[in-house]
Amino acid sequence: MTGLLANALLASLFILAIAMALALIRLFRGPSAQDRVLALDYLYILGMLMMLVLGIRYASDTYFEGALLIALFGFVGSFALAKFLLRGEVIE
Repeated sequence: MTGLLANALLASLFILAIAMALALIRLFRGPSAQDRVLALDYLYILGMLMMLVLGIRYASDTYFEGALLIALFGFVGSFALAKFLLRGEVIE
């Protein structure tokens, strides 16, 4: 791995960590439930991106599989939360 790529990956991990901290602030301080759901969606997307960057950095396929699982569970979770906010129940 070249020095430029290593520095770019380190910078992107740092920026993703800052974005996660800001999303956590929105999650805890969000004025409405919809803001909190969007912050949670943003957190799982950032977690998935962080796993992908780590997979590139360490050249391991395990990180990519973990990112796929995060994306799958995040989609199902955000769908359930959105349905709960709209109707008040998840299972009809």
